[in-house]
Amino acid sequence: MQRIPRPLVIACAFAGMTLHAQDFKKQVIYQVVTDRFFDGDTTNDNPAESPGLFDSTHTQWQAYWGGDLAGIQQKLSYIKGMGATAIWVSPVVNNENLNCATSGISAPYHGYWNRDFMNIEEHFGDNSNSFSAFDSLVTAMHSNGMKIIVDEANNHSNPDNCGEMGSLYNNGTFMAASNNDPNGLFHHNPDISNYNDRYQLQYYTLEDLTDLNQENSTIDAYLKSAAAQLQTHSVDAFRLDAVKDVTWGWEYSFANAVYNNAPSFLYGEWDQSNASDPLYPDSYKFANNSGISLLDFPLNTAIRDVFGSNTNFSEIDSTINTENANFTYPNDLVTFFDSQDESRLLTINDDQNRLQEAMAFLLTGRGIPIIFYGDEQYLFNNSSGSSGPGTDPYNRVWMSSFNTGTSAYKITTKLAALRAANDAVGYGTWKQRWLNNDVYIYERQFFNDVVLVAINKNDTTPYAITGLNTALPAGTYTDYLGGLQSGSSLTVSAGSGGNNPATNYTIAPASVSVWQYQVNATTPEVGSIGPRIGQPGMTVTIAGDGFGNATGSVLFGSTTATIKSWSNSSVTFTVPSVTNGSYNVQLKNSVGTAANTIAFTVLTAKLIPVTFTVNNANPTNTGDYIFVAGNTVELGNWGTTFQTAIGPMLDPNYPNWFLNVSLPAGTTVQYKFVDIQANGNVVWENGANHQYTVPASGTAAVTVNWQY
Repeated sequence: MQRIPRPLVIACAFAGMTLHAQDFKKQVIYQVVTDRFFDGDTTNDNPAESPGLFDSTHTQWQAYWGGDLAGIQQKLSYIKGMGATAIWVSPVVNNENLNCATSGISAPYHGYWNRDFMNIEEHFGDNSNSFSAFDSLVTAMHSNGMKIIVDEANNHSNPDNCGEMGSLYNNGTFMAASNNDPNGLFHHNPDISNYNDRYQLQYYTLEDLTDLNQENSTIDAYLKSAAAQLQTHSVDAFRLDAVKDVTWGWEYSFANAVYNNAPSFLYGEWDQSNASDPLYPDSYKFANNSGISLLDFPLNTAIRDVFGSNTNFSEIDSTINTENANFTYPNDLVTFFDSQDESRLLTINDDQNRLQEAMAFLLTGRGIPIIFYGDEQYLFNNSSGSSGPGTDPYNRVWMSSFNTGTSAYKITTKLAALRAANDAVGYGTWKQRWLNNDVYIYERQFFNDVVLVAINKNDTTPYAITGLNTALPAGTYTDYLGGLQSGSSLTVSAGSGGNNPATNYTIAPASVSVWQYQVNATTPEVGSIGPRIGQPGMTVTIAGDGFGNATGSVLFGSTTATIKSWSNSSVTFTVPSVTNGSYNVQLKNSVGTAANTIAFTVLTAKLIPVTFTVNNANPTNTGDYIFVAGNTVELGNWGTTFQTAIGPMLDPNYPNWFLNVSLPAGTTVQYKFVDIQANGNVVWENGANHQYTVPASGTAAVTVNWQY
């Protein structure tokens, strides 16, 4: 087996990298299904490594159609022109080479059938699997002030029932396959049948995709080295596929490894329908503690229901209020209403006004917005797919138009500029100001910056708006969209307590009005910190306004961090040597004026995945779970609630329980197991604390018996 690339060698390459990736809250992401966007290099359409998988007629929907990295580069001016500041591309690594269909073509045009994480898919790059086309795209994007987000699928290789049978390679050297795996690089379990079962999600097979064993030291090093290699090629951020199906505890260590390498932003796919999903509490526990933000599926459902299926705006309002209360960093959630995994909004409701209203909501709303390629061109196909009309693969249409004159394109351009200019959109709070079934008026506020948005989704009925209050100062405000969606002006009078009365007016049908007030800060205002978790020595960025251009200070308690760079809106520093735990980080300008504090979790050391097993644990009833708790922040500081203890552990071999946990390298930890029962009672195991010294690298496992 080929030696896994040495992390030390890769890490050295990060020393000169620009620190430009950690604050994503003001970005607008444009998602591209690479193969379906634009064919910029016809020489890679039918490459020698994987011939016969290309369809030039664009009629075989499971074939490659020719879109590639060169094509994205050639259309950068179009993407930048709509105000997008980041592009999320399909997975770029080498995919399955063989046809998985008995008739026709079934190819990994989507990019999610990994074959070799260490080089580039030949259909997207070139016949030698080199990084040349990728590097060219990244260079062009960075010269245009844009960021690149690469999709990474750490859950699996490729299908276990066709083609190359899950075969995995390391830069061309065979490692294993689903039917040839002597070293346990894969899990060998059935397909997931219960998507609410924590054990099945993490250890069973997702839709016949050969499941990688992240607890295996070879796979652990391989996946982290693959991400590190992409970072050496200046990737700004990662979208992580199927984070709900990867070993959760291991993912903490993966995020930590990425942040140790270079500045980045991570967000993952945790598929759930709404905030009533049985594993919704697990989702925000994961997001709050792992350093990985999430795609906002509950809000996705609500947006599609309201704008597509015409449910009441109260569904969106309720979803946002619930999530804002549960997620520590709700503005880091990544929001969307269309994607490669669901029918397009226009399939649900072929009403361009509704699409444009949904776009306006997304771009002014809480979270980091994604525009799915082609929505700005009103592209959709209603052929019956895997889950109904317009679903996979028919949602992955060919990008047949690049018209910069559509209303959707213009609205995106306008509101992307607003997100960049007014900190209320990226950093602000959320407040409902007026609501009925068809009308939603909401306000974003960050100190003195205010954005007020009014949407009427009814195509024919106007509504009288009375009793509207706002934090906008007294004055008359024109519609920021300039009437693109039938907006109007608004007059505001002086009030008190942040409630200034607006003059009564009538909101037009199918309209969006955006009113905004922005003022440059004269004292420091902090809106973002990234990453949100890390050990001493890690590079972190605070963003906001009014910091001044002269260097001030950043404090963790009374300990001062070392400043690496300082500007009026962004400060980069290294985490100081302080005790592990939760801190309210304090920025002060050069004359000592303090900003608002922002939460950050200091780890003890870099993270190592360790699998705990406790045999013959305390007997449990339905709703009871065994957790592990210990004396460091990585072990929850002896927490005894669902959100503070580590777990729940998994019990496929009850009464034995196990769990993969990321622990601080080289540290001796103390821990015990605890039964947190459905009624809230807590039962600790007896005896002295267990003690374990975490290794300095690799993966590890420890097994103990429950102490009675």
